[in-house]
Amino acid sequence: MGAAPAKLNWTKLLNGDRRRKSSTDKSVEHRVAFERDYDRLLFSTPVRRLADKTQVFPLERNDSVRTRLTHSHEVANLARSIGTTIASAPYAEKLGLANFPDLHRIIPSILASVGLAHDLGNPPFGHQGEYAIQSWMLRNSVNQKTDKSSFGIFDDVPELTDAHRNDFLKFEGNAQALRLLTRLQIISDDFGLNITYGTLAALMKYPVPSDRTDKNIQVRKKFNFFQSEAAIVDEIWKATGLMEGVRHPLTLIMEACDDIAYSVIDLEDAAKKNLISIHDLLASLTYSKDGRDTLDPRINAICQKSKERENEFRQFDLSAPELSDICMQMLRVQAIGLMVNDVIEAFVDNQDAILSGAFNGELLAVSKSVGLRKALKAFAKKHVYSHRSVIEVELEGHRTIHALMDDIWKAITNRGSKDFTKTRDAPPFSAYVFSRISENYRRAAQRSTMPMRYRELQLMTDMISGMTDSFAVNLCRELRDLR
Repeated sequence: MGAAPAKLNWTKLLNGDRRRKSSTDKSVEHRVAFERDYDRLLFSTPVRRLADKTQVFPLERNDSVRTRLTHSHEVANLARSIGTTIASAPYAEKLGLANFPDLHRIIPSILASVGLAHDLGNPPFGHQGEYAIQSWMLRNSVNQKTDKSSFGIFDDVPELTDAHRNDFLKFEGNAQALRLLTRLQIISDDFGLNITYGTLAALMKYPVPSDRTDKNIQVRKKFNFFQSEAAIVDEIWKATGLMEGVRHPLTLIMEACDDIAYSVIDLEDAAKKNLISIHDLLASLTYSKDGRDTLDPRINAICQKSKERENEFRQFDLSAPELSDICMQMLRVQAIGLMVNDVIEAFVDNQDAILSGAFNGELLAVSKSVGLRKALKAFAKKHVYSHRSVIEVELEGHRTIHALMDDIWKAITNRGSKDFTKTRDAPPFSAYVFSRISENYRRAAQRSTMPMRYRELQLMTDMISGMTDSFAVNLCRELRDLR
């Protein structure tokens, strides 16, 4: 794995080159490369699909509750705001970036791009979709004598390494996002959206392969690239001066913004669904087993301000739901403001460790908001994520993905040819299912140089991950009716 670099170099970290040289006429192009990254992402199909992918509440009909798309836009906005601040004169000077050209355009654009793209690889039904893919792979990894439906996907396939198998047994939406951007979006070549090296590097929260993860080390908790993209990642690291296990500094900011959104904004959605109220949250934040008021200054400030605002809003003769809703909105505004400022401070204070590759934590965890984040997450885990209505729909999503994977895997392995673009003498049902797999994904499998079994499994995960919640449910019903 090698030692960490002596010190990361901002000039290399902010590398605006692309894997395929752009043919854009520079005389008419006034955007910097990283601004073009954001625009390419914004207009891409995977971003639009996020509108029908789960954030917390699967298949939610309340249009004021966030989807994965609104979540991603909010993370992008928070990240861009922090980027604007750290690119401003006083902070840029502290970071040694005072003379970097176009810094005020580059850093906010990179952060907005990775904020928008960070969940692009997530399958339908949120993290439950990832668990469903992983559990299907484990269940079908070898033939089970007690389960005749088990496929034995790794049986008698000696060419598959541990890393190959772990790519699927530990399937990761983070790795799928990188694959989307570098492989799957433009069907005429293998460059995807041809995003800059700097943006691609900042997107990788877990810059390690699937066979070198470690739950006890933050940067290795998960993985961020499949073996099919390992050579691309080596290219990205070479261009930016990074290496395995060392994050791009801006990745830490994107991660913090995602964490802020989960910590604060998910609670606002839960209140809109009447799963909790502002009073439930405030009571939890101020509760202590020994009866003393909490001593955390961030929590005290938020609770005190919320009570003051509730008294102010009562004069407008609002209904109880309206009062709870507006108070929750104001709490969200205040909490995000505090946490954003604390993330900026933590980033600057820890810059030496970050730039030496030695920082192995989270910015919020070393910030003044650490207690607030912990309290908010504990409340959400107890009262939101474990709510029966959430679990019931997640279970349906799990069953849907497993049923689809069963049908798609049979179709792929019964196609009757090594060719991925067509079938030969396949059973009618399998031929139909195979025809429903995206032609783009099939062409990617055809071009791939990975082992055949790996290509077959990846074709299936490409298809599943690209589905929206509604598409997955409807396709599952359609195939069930055709059996």
